[in-house]
Amino acid sequence: MQPGVGVFLENIRQRSLALKLMDCIHINRLRCYGYTGLLPEEQVLGQWFEADITLWVDLSLPGCSDLIEDTLDYRIVIQMVQQTIHSARFALLERLAAAIVEAILTSTPVGKVQIRLTKLAPPIPEFGGQITVELTRSA
Repeated sequence: MQPGVGVFLENIRQRSLALKLMDCIHINRLRCYGYTGLLPEEQVLGQWFEADITLWVDLSLPGCSDLIEDTLDYRIVIQMVQQTIHSARFALLERLAAAIVEAILTSTPVGKVQIRLTKLAPPIPEFGGQITVELTRSA
């Protein structure tokens, strides 16, 4: 092999891997009731959360085959997110988001995950907005 060809081929391989991760599945406005919060009442009474999730996964095969077994069944991801939000009792929204991302990356063939997790009605005096954290992680 000529000098530099190995580097060239490695660059092509890396670009091919990057291109495969351009396919995404988006799960938007997934609302779940959970018990994460800094205040004791939040962990007892609970509150509503909303998740927007982007899953980077190669969709070339299911795009041709039209078979569910060739793709990521996003119903499984939805159940995983719902279960994590409902059962976790963390103090911080950041920790809950990280737990969701960890569960997705360790249980699915997803190469990269982004989550925007929103606390819809945080118990902050004289504040009527929402709080959102965003995490992006790769396998």
